[in-house]
Amino acid sequence: MADVTAQARIEAPAEKIWGRLTDFDGYDQWNATHTSFPEGGPTTLEPGATYAENMKLMGFPAEVTWTVRAAEPAHLLDLRGKGPMGVTLGMRYALVREGEATTVRIEGSFTGAAVSLMAGKLKDSATSALEESLGRLARLVA
Repeated sequence: MADVTAQARIEAPAEKIWGRLTDFDGYDQWNATHTSFPEGGPTTLEPGATYAENMKLMGFPAEVTWTVRAAEPAHLLDLRGKGPMGVTLGMRYALVREGEATTVRIEGSFTGAAVSLMAGKLKDSATSALEESLGRLARLVA
């Protein structure tokens, strides 16, 4: 298992950040691991909704099928995914209002037999990608 976390205080209201997090047409503008949605982004963000995403993890392409576990506008987006080689992924985006700013915390998890072989490298690569994504997100909503 590999767990990763990144957090940033962004000088923008939670609603504006949520708008970017859920603008799947512009996902590649801020998400450092995203390459495409082969069938388009999700049509709804409600528990049980599914969609496919092509990503690049540790420099390798991967297709992940995501299922929405929870979606609370301007507060929480929780996803569970199934990737290649039996890897299960989790991504949780939590937004906490702080006056005119918002703290955005992203938590990711990777489990499966393939993960145990490369957990350290995966953790470093994913943490770096999350931090890059938060930086891009902050610049877009500023």
